[in-house]
Amino acid sequence: MAGTATGTGGFAKGGSLGRSAAGAVDLVGSVAGSKAVRATGGSLGIAGAVIAAGLIAERRAVKKARARPDVPPQLRAGPIVGRATTVIASDGVPLHVVESDPDDLAAAGVPAAAVVTQTRGNGSADGVSSAAAGDVRSDPPAGLGRLRWRWGSADLPERPTLVFVHGFCNTADSWCFQQRALADLGPMVFYDQRAHGRSGRSEVARCTIDQLADDLHAVLAARAPTGPIVLIGHSMGGMTILGLAERHPELFAERVVAVALMSTSAGDLARVTFGLPAGVSGAVRRVLPGLAVGMRHAPPLLERARRRGSDLAYSITRRVGFGTTDVPPSVVTFLEGEIAATPIPVIMSFLPTLLAHDKLAAAAVLRHVPTLLMVGDHDLMTPLPHSRTLADALPEAELVVEEGAGHALPLERPDAVNEHVRALIGRAHPAQAAHRSLLPWRWQRGAGQPASDQPAPDQPASDLPAAEADRG
Repeated sequence: MAGTATGTGGFAKGGSLGRSAAGAVDLVGSVAGSKAVRATGGSLGIAGAVIAAGLIAERRAVKKARARPDVPPQLRAGPIVGRATTVIASDGVPLHVVESDPDDLAAAGVPAAAVVTQTRGNGSADGVSSAAAGDVRSDPPAGLGRLRWRWGSADLPERPTLVFVHGFCNTADSWCFQQRALADLGPMVFYDQRAHGRSGRSEVARCTIDQLADDLHAVLAARAPTGPIVLIGHSMGGMTILGLAERHPELFAERVVAVALMSTSAGDLARVTFGLPAGVSGAVRRVLPGLAVGMRHAPPLLERARRRGSDLAYSITRRVGFGTTDVPPSVVTFLEGEIAATPIPVIMSFLPTLLAHDKLAAAAVLRHVPTLLMVGDHDLMTPLPHSRTLADALPEAELVVEEGAGHALPLERPDAVNEHVRALIGRAHPAQAAHRSLLPWRWQRGAGQPASDQPAPDQPASDLPAAEADRG
């Protein structure tokens, strides 16, 4: 069931990685008694034993996690498909854009029957509930009459263009599950934010939320110049949408008909603890500004080591990116790959704007636009209080709290994300509400069900070749 957290296979208590500490304790005795530790002597040897035992236990836990049953290859996270184009930003940076519709998915090998089907009964299909578990405030937003008026005829409203804005250290490919499941709702536009993925490099001074908002405006002007728009943002992508609201409020009065903000924040990220103890997180926050400047010129050797991947990288990705959901190994590996492909100088160039980000006042622009707020209650990067702050500023918005979910909601809980985005658009566009996806992501449907019993499409989805541009 969408929104169900199994509590296994993750860092939460009871998960395989979460049990690594217990394994470390078992190993300390044997390691501490080794000749190497006795030779070092004293507390230094004991500390070394503990660290070594912890690393051994962690490696064992990661190896076990990677070996878990996975979903079939054709249902795993992977590249989005469609027509690749380039939009030039206001400062000349090339932005990689992909446009798609159901025909593009079919041409790429995703059968139409696997993309769209009729809803049955009470709004669910194949046993997947249409509502996510957790804290849901789902009163229909006010202003829907205004929304239909803006779309034209109430009987035949114009279909909106869905524009997806990805988060920090991600690419447009992080929306792959949404592309496959929501293709029937309207034309889709995805793009890599500047210095991410296949988009061009950026000057450090331009790595700001305001510039990202201008980039989104350029993409809209070039690829969705007319008609209604639905904006869907995750993490930094949600901040980008808030930046657009601040700089171009007229769009939200005239063309933006619905907004989804997932795992995002309007500001005050400098106080986030990242799940660390208070003393440690405080020290981290104090050194981040200097570290951000110093690491803008990372040694090539360090970058190559990051791209090779490691048990530590897998473990950190699992801990920081996801909650207690029993996520398939391929999904963790996919996110790990996206993060590793983001150069350290890019990460450090964006950190200052993320920490200084403050767009709460801009949220007022969304007051009369149907808005969905989604967040996991195990999100370490943009914790639940940040979404509640946005909900307080947007009393007519729908707030959905996914129990047990972490930061990477579109990857960890694709069913829930897809259901709520579909409902958001369906409330304003009834003609689209009668369709839904036939792609239940089995890892969300409860413990004890094997991930490999997915109904596989006739053919696997394939990537649409696209030229690689310079990475940030």
